[in-house]
Amino acid sequence: MPNLRLALSQIDPWVGDISRNADEVVRWTKQAAEAGAQLVAFPELMLTGYPVEDLALRRSFVEASRTALVELAERLATEGLGELPVVLGYLGRSERDVPRSGRPAGSPQNCAAVLHRGKVVNRFAKHYLPNYGVFDEYRYFVPGNQLSVLRLHGVDVALAICEDIWQDGGRVTAAREAGAGLLLSINGSPYEHNKDDIRLELVTRRAAEAGCPLVYLNMVGAQDELIFDGDSLVVDADGEVLVRGPKFEESLLILDLDLPAAADPTDGLLLSDGLQLVRTDLGGEALPAPAEPVSPGIAPQVSDEAEIYQALVTGTRAYVRKNGFKSVLIGLSGGIDSALVAAIAVDAIGAENVHCVSMPSRYSSQHSRDDAAELARRTGLNFRTVSIAPMFDAYMESLGLTGLAEENLQSRLRGTLLMALSNQEGHIVLAPGNKSELAVGYSTLYGDSVGAYGPIKDVYKSLIFRLAVWRNEEAVRRGETPPIPENTISKPPSAELRPDQVDTDSLPDYDLLDTVLDLYVEGDQGRDTIVAAGFDPEVVDRVVRLVDTAEYKRRQYPPGPKISAKGFGRDRRLPITNRWRRG
Repeated sequence: MPNLRLALSQIDPWVGDISRNADEVVRWTKQAAEAGAQLVAFPELMLTGYPVEDLALRRSFVEASRTALVELAERLATEGLGELPVVLGYLGRSERDVPRSGRPAGSPQNCAAVLHRGKVVNRFAKHYLPNYGVFDEYRYFVPGNQLSVLRLHGVDVALAICEDIWQDGGRVTAAREAGAGLLLSINGSPYEHNKDDIRLELVTRRAAEAGCPLVYLNMVGAQDELIFDGDSLVVDADGEVLVRGPKFEESLLILDLDLPAAADPTDGLLLSDGLQLVRTDLGGEALPAPAEPVSPGIAPQVSDEAEIYQALVTGTRAYVRKNGFKSVLIGLSGGIDSALVAAIAVDAIGAENVHCVSMPSRYSSQHSRDDAAELARRTGLNFRTVSIAPMFDAYMESLGLTGLAEENLQSRLRGTLLMALSNQEGHIVLAPGNKSELAVGYSTLYGDSVGAYGPIKDVYKSLIFRLAVWRNEEAVRRGETPPIPENTISKPPSAELRPDQVDTDSLPDYDLLDTVLDLYVEGDQGRDTIVAAGFDPEVVDRVVRLVDTAEYKRRQYPPGPKISAKGFGRDRRLPITNRWRRG
């Protein structure tokens, strides 16, 4: 059987930075060439970054992508890399206008291309366009209608883009009909907890359907709320996992595959779903297996807590760096939420770039002040204390506030102080709100919701504690100082806005609350269904009411990394003005 040495570039493209992304293609292609690769692949929309959202509707951006693609092909040849075929994603357009009722004008496409010997030798567009969850590709793109097959060194390689293998039929079935020896899919598949198992099952099933090995190349990094975890896969037709890339790490995966020799299908054949076969012959004689085949093997899997924590670090690091900031600012209360956010920030960008402020009021306990200072000591981050008591007293003297208004004033003073320091010193403020609080509106607008990014926005409170415990245990395993004081983890959660206040004064126990929230938010189960599952009707009614009436607060909260199947914002889109309360 002929052998093909593949290089899979599991890397991080930056949205909108076409020049940088092109440089990365050249840099990683050089590494692939040095490793003896005969075909190198890059992720979906590599040249523009992913997702591009409404940038796809700007003709100037589309044309910049198309022009850069041609220039990149020429540059690769100029730098001595022209003989190595390169497969990568880019933003293109249909050569003819495609009528799209109710959609913006133009015909942009989510495309991939093959670059070889200084030319763009093949272009094709994504066939299936996802329009669920975080995806809105029907808004932007028109579909492609061809199956591109590369003949290289005696092997036929069929090409696909992400959703093409998530849907039944299409390019998977067409690859079998075309007699392909390998199906290569380039992807921009966002991270969700437990999605790795779903991907593995999908890729295994599609390889069997295609009747050949399947390569699933995914990007890493993050873009706004979305995180990309890599976890690239190569599975043979019998379902055996040959290669699995690391999670959340850029990596060049080099592997040798023994593949069936190419047959002689006829170009232009009409395949499943109306796909037209387009074969591009890149030449090269069939090659035997090398004396010492290479394979990156299977990256070790990690615990749920380790995976989620790394996802949060990846999202935070990307948001800060890609938006041009060097440092962050956090209000450090001594509570579990701000402590975990501080630990994430330290791991993401380094303790020297993390600035924290303790802002005690008359109700702040001494143990919380001590816990905040202790975390700063353990991690080495920058720490200062600025009391809000004088500001609070001045407001109270003028307004005479009581009850909830008095409590919220403290939070809003802290938010104002953080934003003032952000303006003065140039830090980006990280908001410490978690998913449990956001779900039920247990947060103060223009107070603890202040910030440009919320690292734990999609993390339930019960998981916050598990992550804090895991991070400390991981530090011990490495021989390091655990970053989060034990007292911060063990004490009852409290906003400390009135004497002896604890969260359970206002909310159910977090384990119970989070279970109901998971059913209502992630599961989309109605009130009656949740009660029928055995939960107290009064608790369910209370939680559902709180969630339904807090939508206006969630809309004003900053973005944060999505780790669940249904994060607030991109995934869950409910009307703010909404009278539906049961069903």
